Amino acid sequence: MEVVLLAHLAATIFMVGVIWFVQVVHYPLFGRVGTEGFAGYSTAHSRLTGFVVGPPMLVEAATAVVLVIRPPQGVSPSLALIGLALLGAIWLSTAFLQSPQHGVLGQGFRPASHRFLVRTNWIRTALWTVRGLLVLWMTAGILPQA
Repeated sequence: MEVVLLAHLAATIFMVGVIWFVQVVHYPLFGRVGTEGFAGYSTAHSRLTGFVVGPPMLVEAATAVVLVIRPPQGVSPSLALIGLALLGAIWLSTAFLQSPQHGVLGQGFRPASHRFLVRTNWIRTALWTVRGLLVLWMTAGILPQA
């Protein structure tokens, strides 16, 4: 079970780094691409980003479920459940807030859609950051006491 927690830690920390990069660098720069080639850029962004974040998001989700069902000794079942709930909120935010905006932006640059995307992505950024801290705390619970 410790291997499951370590895989979960790796996937979560990876996603924390990705979401901060996306929030601070990538999404704000959408506004500087220009309108002429933006639709193609946005479509390529969504497709290529899926290759980068898809596997770790699936590992994170699968291991989150396993940790709720069978938490390792030293990991509070309530922390595992909170972590899964936070992950559910991230996926809901992605499905209902950010993904629809990517669909709109795939048709061409829309300033209001871009602003909405950047603003609502703070939800995922905050939730993944909290998850990262929570998973670090859970991992600390399985470390030998010095």
